[in-house]
Amino acid sequence: MKLGLRLLLGFFLITGIAAFFVLRVFSAEIRPSVARVVEDMLVDTANILAELVEDDLAAMPPGSTLEASPFAQRVRDYAERPVDARIWGMSKQSLDYRVYVTDAQGRVVLDTGAWPGGVAVGQDYSRWRDVALTLKGQYGARATREVEVAGQPSVLYVAAPIRQGPRTIGVLTVAKPMSTVQKFIDRAEREILVKGLWLMGLSLGVGVLVTAWIVWSVRRLRHFAQHVELGQRGGERVQAPVLSGELGDLARAMEAMRDRLEGHEHVEDMVRALTHELKSPLAAIGGAAELLHDELPAGDRQAFATQVQEQAARMQRLVERLLELSKLEHRRRLEHLAVVDVAASLDTALAQARGRAEQRGLTVHWQHRDTDAVLGEPELMVLAMSNLLDNAIDFSPPGGRIELSVCREGAHVLLTVRDHGPGVPDYALARLGERFYSTPRPAEAGEPPRKGSGLGLAIVRQVMQLHGGEVTWAPAEPGLAVTLRWPLATPAAHAVTGG
Repeated sequence: MKLGLRLLLGFFLITGIAAFFVLRVFSAEIRPSVARVVEDMLVDTANILAELVEDDLAAMPPGSTLEASPFAQRVRDYAERPVDARIWGMSKQSLDYRVYVTDAQGRVVLDTGAWPGGVAVGQDYSRWRDVALTLKGQYGARATREVEVAGQPSVLYVAAPIRQGPRTIGVLTVAKPMSTVQKFIDRAEREILVKGLWLMGLSLGVGVLVTAWIVWSVRRLRHFAQHVELGQRGGERVQAPVLSGELGDLARAMEAMRDRLEGHEHVEDMVRALTHELKSPLAAIGGAAELLHDELPAGDRQAFATQVQEQAARMQRLVERLLELSKLEHRRRLEHLAVVDVAASLDTALAQARGRAEQRGLTVHWQHRDTDAVLGEPELMVLAMSNLLDNAIDFSPPGGRIELSVCREGAHVLLTVRDHGPGVPDYALARLGERFYSTPRPAEAGEPPRKGSGLGLAIVRQVMQLHGGEVTWAPAEPGLAVTLRWPLATPAAHAVTGG
């Protein structure tokens, strides 16, 4: 299972469990909380009514009831009173209190409602919890389930003592059915559920975004790690991703570790490759030097001396190019930016290579010449073009032709150099630009084919990478066409560099 899916499932699981328990706790607390609030109001109501009925109960003859008392009439008037109240958007159209009064022995002397079981006047309520506790001087309350309402008490009873001085002469109980507030409970539960689902959805959305960010960051780190070795083998340097927080610290640590490892690998590769490349010229110099110790005709001595000079020059070029490539591979960015005319830079490189081209009898033909500019470092661009021209000169047959083109293609400027030499086999095209990889040059008259160091095209590729461009090569039938592609300089680049 992929990391992103694991993180997402884990977040969903945690959020779902948390939301479930939170909603369960809220739902489980709504009904008890409402019942407590109702009970609190009933306590106040019962004590007020107990004060109001005190005189009527004290004046009641023994064995009689309060059915005809002024208090009873007022309470009945309350029950018959029309009402239409809007309470937070909910309509209330009935008054729901039931009031009953017992004497000091627990006998019901007044009952205002016809509840399940009928009117209770004359019945003995002395064993009911609300009456029994109140007569003992304690807080009296009870709940019944005469009508089941979602597993909660359907009716709450709260009693208050009726006192005459220090003596308790009776008990007044106020009852309220919970069904009358059920609609408020249902609405509260619905609102909690809806808002809880919204909260859960928002949390999941945040979780998706956080998971996506983590996965995106980790994938960038993975991409960086996977391409370090590949880029090193191909001469490309992959930049570490720019991240924040701990992942940013990890990226910087990986880059530092990569730099240290690359330093060791770079030295090993260079030493190995340089040793291999220097074997041939050193062997040739050694052989010529041994022969020069002998008595030789003047012509042979001159030939061996020339061979020593040529091989020494070859080693010098090899070392210089290797040093140049090493500096390029360790550069992170361009340092001296300017708006550069590509065709003018190619003219500079041509001037440097003209001597070698004339020695081989080569001619240069412009196929297309635009005056478009790119943003770059002029010295490095000329360096890349010089190496490209040197490569074309080396592979061109004596008296051959080199074709040049500078043209604009969309938002890019293309420079193409084509020789008319033997070209490059298809199997070797993918490896062009690697350090020390090269194909044999055309053979000179009377000489075996020569093989270059492969550093020229490696330098070209490094320069193009620093400029955000690319280098491509394709068979030209005959020869090889190498194309450099730069992003076209924008007006903003002209303004920044003053070009």
